[in-house]
Formats: sequence, structure tokens, C-alpha cells
Amino acid sequence: MARLSDLIEDFIKSLIEEADEEYVEIKRNELANIFNCAPSQINYVLETRFNLSNGYIIESRRGGGGYIKIIKRPVSKDWMSKLISDIGDNITESKSRLYIDTLLEHNLITEREAALMKSVLNEKILPVSQYEKPILRAILLKVMLAELSNNLIKRSD
Repeated sequence: MARLSDLIEDFIKSLIEEADEEYVEIKRNELANIFNCAPSQINYVLETRFNLSNGYIIESRRGGGGYIKIIKRPVSKDWMSKLISDIGDNITESKSRLYIDTLLEHNLITEREAALMKSVLNEKILPVSQYEKPILRAILLKVMLAELSNNLIKRSD
């Protein structure tokens, strides 16, 4: 059974897909009522699943007429640079998979490419000590993203 966070994420993504624009406006309390959860659960989903690294911008306005605007950000060189810098010096396998899933969701890579990238970053195949695996994984993922970014720039020229 899917977790509540997954259900909320899927619901918001379906709203964005159905929208005429690249954004949706929602009321946090109304969404919390739909899912019978606390508004803080909605905040958690927005902060972890709809952030800049995942290709979204969140705008909010508080008060009685308040809303949350979720904008699906178009891919750009700046966005790719932000992804690369967000990785830092080390990354877990599960977080690297989230980055790859984001690339897939934005149609920057194919299912096959995603599977290949995930296999290269797999915990079991990295030929270094347990301590060095997150460091090597970060280096490999950054190289892949940089190459992808360079190819995106070439395609747009």
C-alpha cells in the first residue's frame, strides 16, 4: 500500500499534468481535508518532493485567501548546475535514485538510461570501502549530470 506522502505527491502531480499551465494553485487546508491529514503533512510533501532539485518552485501566500502555487520549472543549464551543486561531496544511493527519477520525470533521460545510471551507482558494485562509496557515487553522478547538461546545451543551439 502506498504511503500517504506518495498519494499526496501523485495527486499534486496529476493536477499539474491536467492543468493548462505549468503550475497549479492549491489551498493547503483543503488538500489536508481531502487526505484527512494535518496541514504539516502537506508541507512535508511540498518541501521534500516539490523543491528546486526536483524541478519545482513553490510560491505561497498566507492568510484567508492564501494559496500554494506549485510551478514545474523548465529545465535549464542553471537548473542542472543547481542539481550538481546540491549533490555535494557525497550522496546515498537512495538520494541518487531520486535525482535520476527527477531526470526521468522531466524527460531528460530514457527508462533505459535511468536503469543504467542507477546500476552504476549501486551500493553493491562500487569497488571501494563503505566510507568511500558515497564520495565515489557523488563524483560519478556529477559527471553524468555535467555530461547531460552539456548535451542539453548542444541540442538547444
